[in-house]
Amino acid sequence: MLSAGGRTGEQTASVEWAERAGFDVTALSVDELVDGTRTLSAFDACWWHADELPSLARGSDLGGVLRAFVRSGGGLVLSLAAVTTVDELGIDPVAPDAVGPEPDGPATGPLVKAVYDDHPFFEPLDGRRPLTRGGTEATLARYDSVLPEQGEVLASTVRGDHDVPDLVTCVGWSLGEGGVVGLGDGLVFESDGGDLEARDRLARSILTNVGAATVPSRPRSGEEVAALRKSFTDDPHRPQIHLSTPANWLNDPNGLIHWNGRYHVFYQYNPGGPYHDTIHWGHAVSDDLLHWEDEPVALTPSPDGPDRDGCWSGCAVDDDGTATLLYTGGRDRKQLPCLATTADPDLCTWEKDETNPIIEELPSDPNVLSTEHWDGEFRDHCVWHEDGTWYQLIGAGMDDGGGVVLLYESDDLRSWEYCGPILSGDRDIPEETVWECPELLDLGAKELLHVSNYEDVVYFLGEFDGERFEPEYRDRLDHGDYYAPQSMRTDDGRVLTWGWVPEARDVSAQWDAGWSGTLSLPRELSLADDERLCQRPARELTELRGEREHLDGQTLDHGETTWLETSGRTVELAGRFSLVDADAVELTVLAAPDGDERTPIRYTADNEVRVDRSRSSTDPQATRDTQRMRVSPYDEPLDLRVFVDGSVIEVFANERHCLTSRVYPTEEDATGITLSAVGGRVEIPTLDAWELESVW
Repeated sequence: MLSAGGRTGEQTASVEWAERAGFDVTALSVDELVDGTRTLSAFDACWWHADELPSLARGSDLGGVLRAFVRSGGGLVLSLAAVTTVDELGIDPVAPDAVGPEPDGPATGPLVKAVYDDHPFFEPLDGRRPLTRGGTEATLARYDSVLPEQGEVLASTVRGDHDVPDLVTCVGWSLGEGGVVGLGDGLVFESDGGDLEARDRLARSILTNVGAATVPSRPRSGEEVAALRKSFTDDPHRPQIHLSTPANWLNDPNGLIHWNGRYHVFYQYNPGGPYHDTIHWGHAVSDDLLHWEDEPVALTPSPDGPDRDGCWSGCAVDDDGTATLLYTGGRDRKQLPCLATTADPDLCTWEKDETNPIIEELPSDPNVLSTEHWDGEFRDHCVWHEDGTWYQLIGAGMDDGGGVVLLYESDDLRSWEYCGPILSGDRDIPEETVWECPELLDLGAKELLHVSNYEDVVYFLGEFDGERFEPEYRDRLDHGDYYAPQSMRTDDGRVLTWGWVPEARDVSAQWDAGWSGTLSLPRELSLADDERLCQRPARELTELRGEREHLDGQTLDHGETTWLETSGRTVELAGRFSLVDADAVELTVLAAPDGDERTPIRYTADNEVRVDRSRSSTDPQATRDTQRMRVSPYDEPLDLRVFVDGSVIEVFANERHCLTSRVYPTEEDATGITLSAVGGRVEIPTLDAWELESVW
């Protein structure tokens, strides 16, 4: 038991507890270790429990002593305020940023990550949410707006019946033959609050195993990242044909680029857990748009950089043979553009530009919206090169309402001149609207500009004259669970787009799943003959098809239902539907034989396609609404392609309209597919069904 500058009442209580728990305890002071009077060579574990902020003497080599002990196979436990010393000890350059007491809060404890709930540290606990302490004046140490740079998050925070995933309390570091566990909350011995039995099991388990069990470390290599994916092999809600996070959190696709013949997709990733917080860039790669491999994390926040609090959305460009990323860095209340380059042909290692941020000031016309979180809502990048000049679009909000897309020009990607807004609007929808993730795409006869406005992905077809975008047509890119898309232009000239498909279940359900978020299927964007937008699944996806079930010339009357032979959680359906005199035709997927769980995809006589989630799941944490998509009257009969993949349903109607949905059936046999008519007669000239192979 380590102490510095005398022992507090809490430290005395912890020593007495350890002795009662059967540990052979020796009390040592920091000074004794630093001056060499005592050593740790005879001990299995060293525990520094500090309820007040420790103060290390200038020039102290305590870190060297403790790191040497750990590297030789010892275990180090830092609890409460002792975790604040990880930077001074040389364990991690990023120390906890949420430090202080919590005297009047509810019972609190560690919120254990799903991938670690059977680790020896946590296996003795009764569930993932033990409430191990009550209120306390002791100084606690948690990671809030930052994450440790080197450590692996093992647990966050539960307060009463409320999960707080973004307040990280337990971190593991692997050093040499040993390990370090930082537990900034959950262990208080001078107080009677909380479940004392759970507290005792947690403390005993960590102290017993820190020198014996492997302390989980942050995955670094592609193989280590891919190993996380294997933890969820048996999860029926995991997508098999969609590009998904190996574990933890995924949101916006970023940096999409076809480089040296390979498709690279980066994405917003939080290694801390399945929640949105300190964002890194995840990375996946494919040779054929079908089979994907996990790569190491590409961008990590720099402790001393303008992206300390997160490396947010951005894009990739080819700068005369140099792969270059432009992304938004966040620090304190500022979010500003940053740049990184690489000479790595695999695009795995990146070097951040010394001049970051490459734009240091916000424009004054229009005035950029300031909120409680940011001095300026100013982020996300679309960059292209034309006639010797680089152009950049940045999304923002305006302080007098509405979103806006801002234009910049540069000769070298580093010095940018502000040109003004190219389009603004949406002043009449929710306050503090921001147009996020703007992207301008040249589709030939028209140009497409899309923005994400917190609710929808809005796209405009029109013309861009180099200064202003003149919209001629407006619609939604997707009518369901879909956000923040980004595109790449492939070597064969196609425009491929992916979007973020967020979850439709609550925070606790995502935490228990251990993962959150997936990307849509890649879509080919083009213009139809009438100069309206076409969206098709990438043509390569047909190669995932297995054996085909074909129905030809089906006719159904009101109330009549047909079950397909094909069933499963990963299937594709393609058919043509005519209502004749019916009110609707239903293509139902993920149906249980007893009908308790089912998701009808309904084409109605009032020209809507609806995904009815009212009976999709018996899980109370899942969303139960009906999603609606208008289809043009001239689209009768309707051609549908539907992809069902774990918890994802993607609907393509006549290659023009898209609706993406999330559903979470709980019954093992909720895999059936049916056809039925409502209120009259329907004709189904053709319908095909295939089970699909995994892309992982």
